[in-house]
Amino acid sequence: MKKNTFYITTTLPYANADPHIGFALELAQADALARFETLRGKEVFFNTGTDEHGVKIYEKAREAGRTAQEHVDIYAERFKELIVVLGVMPEVHFIRTTDPGHKKAAQVFWRKCKANGDIYKKKYQGLYCVSDEIFLMDKDLVNGKCPHHQEQEPVMIEEENYFFAFSKYQKPLLELYEKHPDFVVPESRFNEIKKFVERGLEDFSISRLKAKMPWGVPVPEDDLHVMYVWFDALVNYISTIGWPDDTGTFEKWWPVVQIAGKDNLGHQAARWQAMLLSAGLPPSKQIIIHGFITSGGEKMSKSVGNVVSPFDLIEKYGTDAVRYYFLREISPFEDGDYTEEKFIEAYNANLANGLGNLVSRIMKMATSYGVSIKTPDGEQLIKTDFKNVESAMTQAIEGYRFNEAMDVIWSEIKNLDSFIQKHEPFKKIKIAPDEAKKDVEGLLKGLWNIGVSLLPFMPETARTVLTAVRGNIMPPPLFKRIE
Repeated sequence: MKKNTFYITTTLPYANADPHIGFALELAQADALARFETLRGKEVFFNTGTDEHGVKIYEKAREAGRTAQEHVDIYAERFKELIVVLGVMPEVHFIRTTDPGHKKAAQVFWRKCKANGDIYKKKYQGLYCVSDEIFLMDKDLVNGKCPHHQEQEPVMIEEENYFFAFSKYQKPLLELYEKHPDFVVPESRFNEIKKFVERGLEDFSISRLKAKMPWGVPVPEDDLHVMYVWFDALVNYISTIGWPDDTGTFEKWWPVVQIAGKDNLGHQAARWQAMLLSAGLPPSKQIIIHGFITSGGEKMSKSVGNVVSPFDLIEKYGTDAVRYYFLREISPFEDGDYTEEKFIEAYNANLANGLGNLVSRIMKMATSYGVSIKTPDGEQLIKTDFKNVESAMTQAIEGYRFNEAMDVIWSEIKNLDSFIQKHEPFKKIKIAPDEAKKDVEGLLKGLWNIGVSLLPFMPETARTVLTAVRGNIMPPPLFKRIE
């Protein structure tokens, strides 16, 4: 029997700096899905949080004159602040990998993989990217550097570490991909990870010497090592839903739909799935991969000076305007571009002149002419002439094409605007008032449906629209034009 539950998670960003715009995009996508499934009547578990161990955090804390725990406490709070200002649903669960329950789960997970013969110790020498917290193979390098961090030289490390037998899982992973043809979305990223696995897998390091880097989850039965940050952090997806102690809660929610950036593809779709297989647990349900946000076609970088703070963006333009841009103007799967000029152009055209103007026009006529409609008790659609629209939206969201779903809504906004232009109820009210009021009733029903449809994407705006229609009141201007 199909469970009426839905488990969605973001990745866990490092608690090492303020949240960047790329993670805000990921959080907005996950929130839209969580809200959509909630509106469909499903019980939803929405997980996010912070990844708080590793070399990068340990070194940054020392540079700042703090303990590692003090350091991550500061930045974990910043990510919690982002949840609030971005309008994420209040039921979201926030996990920190320094939580005692998570540490315990990571150690149990380690023991299960080791008992399965998949963890062993060996001496190793290799190039290490501190930013990605990962060893690099020669085939991974671009111009001798990490493909994701060209500005930073990888470091040569030589020590005895524990390794995970990743190479053992080439065939099981390929079988998993064959069995679940939509396991990774979009298809281009699925093809990418399949080719990666087909080329052959190499075992990867999963511990660090405690003497060199003490900030991590202790390796069970070996006080000289701590867990490599990725091995520890990935376990959050199951520790957050009660594993290993609360099997009932775990089974209620698992498996998960994961949202991640394209630089996380290998970790989420291959390494983590192999780890789950090793521990005797079912794989994830699906992995959705998004691109990066660039600025004027260039990668955002502190050295270039084009980094955009999501806090600054929201403070300047408002929560729902930013959510709108992330979910409609940025591709759900490929790299998307942000510049202030592009943002303002989209804001004025589609929010101020589009949705905002339509709401003002309809509600002005409704309140002036004394026209109101009976609305559903909850936040349900009025089905009149909206079935095809609802179907198109649902298909788009189920395929994680947030931009296409919002295109459907904006098509309806244009349809209502065209109806006003064609039938001119503001003129008709003087010569055929009954007919004009009937037109306005139809416009109110359409506006109500637009409000309901916007709930996953722009919840604050949606509820303002619904409140106005239900109460037959003139709302304040939703989006003031930016000059």
